Amino acid sequence: MDRLLVYLRFARTRSAADALIAGHAVRRNRQHVLRGSESARIGDILTLAVGGTVRVIQLLTLPDRRGPPAEARSHYREVDGVTLDPKGQNTIGGSPVPGALPGDPEDIS
Repeated sequence: MDRLLVYLRFARTRSAADALIAGHAVRRNRQHVLRGSESARIGDILTLAVGGTVRVIQLLTLPDRRGPPAEARSHYREVDGVTLDPKGQNTIGGSPVPGALPGDPEDIS
């Protein structure tokens, strides 16, 4: 994970990436990354608190090296924060309770 952060240009050095990880500034699929040696896979969602902002990205490919910024950006896409569920819950509409709405067949009033 620390090498990935360097390759994607979110940190300049592996030491800086390890400091981000130690400061709980990196999450992978909603779980804090605890060690720099943790692996990442294509499709993982990374949440990074970098430079006073929070960036949410999805890995498209895994880079082989640290390249120019344009090449680094080609390995991930920014995920729109509007489509994320901030509380980690899916929005599921509950079924109405029978008799709770007027005109329901089980309305006993």
